[in-house]
Amino acid sequence: MHSKYLISRASLTWIFLIAIFTAIGSEIKIMPFANTTFRFGLGTIVFFLCTLLKPTPFILAGIITSIVTTAFRVIITSTTPDVSLIDSIFLHLPAAAFYILFALCLQILNIHRYREKPLMLGLLVAFSEVISNLAEQLFRFLVNSYTFLLVHDLLILLAVALLRSFFVVGVYSSILIAEQKKRVQEMLTIGSDLYVETLYLKKSMNHIETITASGFDLYRQLKSQGYRTESLQALHIAQEIHEVKKDSQRIYAGISKIVGEKSFGPFRMSELLHYIEDGNRKYSELLGKEIHFKVSIDMDFQTKEHIALLALLNNLTANAIEAIEDQGVISIAIKQQLDDIVITVCDNGKGISQGDTTIIFEPGYTTKYNMEGVAATGIGLSHVAELVNKLNGFITVESNNQNTMFKITVPTQTIQTGET
Repeated sequence: MHSKYLISRASLTWIFLIAIFTAIGSEIKIMPFANTTFRFGLGTIVFFLCTLLKPTPFILAGIITSIVTTAFRVIITSTTPDVSLIDSIFLHLPAAAFYILFALCLQILNIHRYREKPLMLGLLVAFSEVISNLAEQLFRFLVNSYTFLLVHDLLILLAVALLRSFFVVGVYSSILIAEQKKRVQEMLTIGSDLYVETLYLKKSMNHIETITASGFDLYRQLKSQGYRTESLQALHIAQEIHEVKKDSQRIYAGISKIVGEKSFGPFRMSELLHYIEDGNRKYSELLGKEIHFKVSIDMDFQTKEHIALLALLNNLTANAIEAIEDQGVISIAIKQQLDDIVITVCDNGKGISQGDTTIIFEPGYTTKYNMEGVAATGIGLSHVAELVNKLNGFITVESNNQNTMFKITVPTQTIQTGET
């Protein structure tokens, strides 16, 4: 009961906000017809956009909006000394009919089905607005004795309805595309993380296979020497390790399937660089660092290896951010040299000592320690090297006291898909 009450209250609050914003927006208006308070305002735009952005009960929203909008206009008109309260109510009552009928049309047409069909959505809403405007004008004719619309007036109504409807659809589509891009970026990040995890898992599975073989070999040796109890124990250990391997294989198959299904590929390199820059800019802000990113690409192309590229570039860029103390510059460049694609990630952080450049890609290497002085796992760069190796490429590092540059060279045919 409590949860339902909260949802109902939140929905009601949203409806009242729609009503208030619509009433205010309707005061930004033009009045195309003489001797009437009929107007073209932003109210319809606000009402339609708000109901698109968040699922809203149309009928209830239309009724409350009609009441709030009428009351708002009556209050404004009541400041005019020549207009009585009753006259003001009858003057603006037709506007209430518009919002009720407009909401009813949106409900009957079930416009939420057409959220991803902008042309149909725009036409249906324009139709709803024209019908509602005609009903408002008919109401004015009956209540205020206003002369009914002529043909050219109807054309104005239609043109404005189309303009307003497709304006809102355009704004909504822009918001929708931005949200979709955000979701794709999040899924790509998750996919790249899972991709790296599959490498860890595959490596562990190889170790498990070696250990299983060693355990079984130990069992045979002990058995041949007459150590029955010890040999059976060795066999049991080998069997248990084999079960662990089968579990690992099932997990590996599941993760590999997820990575494959959520790859969203192929992608253009320029898109990947945008995601890398955007994500790592947020990471630098989280660490309280002022980082200027310089991203350049000589030749844009599509790739199906976007998960691997995203994983290794995110790792190198994040390392560069961590190497910079307070503020600095990180440059990411992609160039083509003969039959290879060359990717460089440079930073002006604290650098790497010359003695460490030869072991930096070894498992266990790290210069990172937490507040308690405990070393990090040091497996990031070793797996970057493994990712590059999987792409048939190689990686090198150059560093001095001022700059560090990681250089990745990969055959073009390995990562490029389709034309540039």
